[in-house]
Amino acid sequence: MKKLEGLRPQPLWNYFEEICQVPRPSKKEEKIRRFLLEFAAANGLSAKTDSIGNVLISKLASPGKESVPTVILQSHMDMVCEKNSDKVFNFETDAIVPVVDGEWVKADGTTLGADDGIGIAAQLAILTSKDISHGPIECLITVDEETGLSGAFALQPGFLTGKILLNLDSEDDGELFIGCAGGIDTLGTFTVEREKTPGKSFAMKIMVKGLMGGHSGDDIHKGRGNAIKILTRFLWQAVRQFGVRIADFDGGNLRNAIAREATATVIVPNVQKEQLVAEINMFSTDVEFEYERTEPNLVVDQSSTVLPAKVLTQGSQQKLLNLLYACPHGVLEMSTRMNDMVETSTNLASVKFLDDTWLLITTSQRSEIESRKYYASEMVRSVFELAGAEVKTSDGYPGWAPNPASPIVKVAVDSYVKLFNEKPIVRSIHAGLECGLFLEKYPELDMVSIGPTIKGAHSPDEKINIKTVDKFWEHLVNILENIS
Repeated sequence: MKKLEGLRPQPLWNYFEEICQVPRPSKKEEKIRRFLLEFAAANGLSAKTDSIGNVLISKLASPGKESVPTVILQSHMDMVCEKNSDKVFNFETDAIVPVVDGEWVKADGTTLGADDGIGIAAQLAILTSKDISHGPIECLITVDEETGLSGAFALQPGFLTGKILLNLDSEDDGELFIGCAGGIDTLGTFTVEREKTPGKSFAMKIMVKGLMGGHSGDDIHKGRGNAIKILTRFLWQAVRQFGVRIADFDGGNLRNAIAREATATVIVPNVQKEQLVAEINMFSTDVEFEYERTEPNLVVDQSSTVLPAKVLTQGSQQKLLNLLYACPHGVLEMSTRMNDMVETSTNLASVKFLDDTWLLITTSQRSEIESRKYYASEMVRSVFELAGAEVKTSDGYPGWAPNPASPIVKVAVDSYVKLFNEKPIVRSIHAGLECGLFLEKYPELDMVSIGPTIKGAHSPDEKINIKTVDKFWEHLVNILENIS
């Protein structure tokens, strides 16, 4: 493995490496915002921020291009902060070190932040370029895209002047995105009761790990396992077969990531210990076979641990396991409007104890059809309410309805064909983009989303393909040069 020297285009990769040095968790973007404003000042560029912290950096047109319409280049400054359980890393202070691994750039045991650090890097390279012919440019870098779209929600009319927007936050070379799903979060708060741990018991941790995880929109249709669902499935059986009692359950992390790991602390009567271990091994063999094509590194494992003082009452753990078992996860409907496109899905994202008695279960729903987005949310709500959980939903965000006749889409398609001698796929994406919210504030915007190939976004397996970054750059530059 090596660092990024010599990669094309070098200015873009240089900026990406600089961005990786700046901590930028969602809702904690102060350092990356300061970096962007200092960059603008150092390069004599006009910059401003709004009340929530979005940054807009402007560049004048190249000579002779003053009459060309202003183009907005848009990315987001925050990143998903996920790491492997054995990785020691503080996303608020530590720098990510990107390295070359064959045809890819990745990090070591953490998310890389190419989503959407590569978009920011492209913006900075455009802003400092001297040899690209373009009209006026506004670079919008929003806050908190990953955990709430807060920056896009708070964007006010008048902050932007451009009428054309290039979103730099898609993850598939050869595909241009002209629409996206809307989304909503559904959260259940569940109250549990505890009692003294029974005597003559043995304590162990049961772990589901090694899953790929990934983006809850872009990867939801790929047949990957959900660690929470797999662990629940085993515990549901083990409670009935061996009298297992649950003391703790922790699974998943972020609302927009498929759960990669889940752990339960359980106790079992001493006389059942060996049988339970054998059952774990057999269960692991079963699920490894089930997921052998999509989750080659899946492991269900166990280790001994300190005996907890209290466990969930049998009534509480039955309600919890029934809730998690019944809670839907995955694709609910495929699109009838666009081939091979997910229409509606739901993600069982995380299960976290807030304290000894309160448990938070986070889910998210997506759909290209607004009414079915709410239908999916209400489906999850019904399961939560049957178990006695208190339910809250987020405000949600709208989708972006496709416009195949868009002028900027035609420019982007023609440019791709000219550069690479192949026609790109033009489609919607099941993941959420900020474009739908931009349209609410700026209904006249003409938009398209482009980007290089990123795999494993929102997981420590995140990697970006080097060759497609070069193509992404060429395509972006050519689009800007051909807008008239």
